[in-house]
Amino acid sequence: MVVPFAAGGGADIVARLLGQKLNEAYRQPVVVDNRGGGTTIAGTDVVAKAAPDGYTLLMATSAHVINPSFFAKLPFDAVKDFAPVTQVTTQAYLLGVYPGVAAKSVQEFIALAKAKPGQLNYASGGNGNATHLGAELLKDLAGIELTHVPYKGGGPALIALISGEVAMLFSNVSFTLPQIKAGKVRALAVTSAKRSLVAPELPTVAEAGVPGFELTSWYGVLAPAKTPKAIIARLHDEIVKGLNAQDIKARLANDGNESVGSAPAEFAAYIAAEIPKWARVINKSGARME
Repeated sequence: MVVPFAAGGGADIVARLLGQKLNEAYRQPVVVDNRGGGTTIAGTDVVAKAAPDGYTLLMATSAHVINPSFFAKLPFDAVKDFAPVTQVTTQAYLLGVYPGVAAKSVQEFIALAKAKPGQLNYASGGNGNATHLGAELLKDLAGIELTHVPYKGGGPALIALISGEVAMLFSNVSFTLPQIKAGKVRALAVTSAKRSLVAPELPTVAEAGVPGFELTSWYGVLAPAKTPKAIIARLHDEIVKGLNAQDIKARLANDGNESVGSAPAEFAAYIAAEIPKWARVINKSGARME
């Protein structure tokens, strides 16, 4: 199970949880291979070029659907070189504002941004990060102008919001909730298509007046292209069985993740729809690496 990040992050944790279940199901050790670097490109390329025998898998993330448009050239095709197994989890982001901002709803924030075009700024975890592109999607759908301030990761971006350096931020739900409860961040909405189980009292951005808006962080399992359908089907069934185990469910929920377990065809359709969606946002914003 190739994880295209260093050990200890969210994708690594999910991979190791599923690896334990696959170990039990197949009675074979599952090795988690951390191949960080290149915004997930290094590890993803390893799987793209691996033998299609079911012994090499990728723990993919939402970067998989962003990179094809963010980078001028990739050493693999994000669709043609992979066989989707299942989307494992989904996690919403929060749209949060600094408490000093005169907006207590998404509509009030949009009105404020329209009254002060380009004067409100937002933080992100870095150029091309989902938190960056989510704000660009909001700008596009709501017809507003905001100024981007990139930071070196989600932690520094959240600190910038708490200190009032920036007005708005899309941030991980479970990561941000303690700051919301402490009154250091005002939450306006969640970014998923439906309300989050972690913060059910918050409306979605779409509910709050921006139809069509959806931004989620997700993990999913991909195999190399041409992996036999029988192998894909067995992997799918065992992973879904693992996701339904109470210990896995509890651990995922604790980190703000919701289990998905979609069918291979559903996951393939989701990936196919997400790539052009983010291509439009990236092309319009000019956020691109050559």
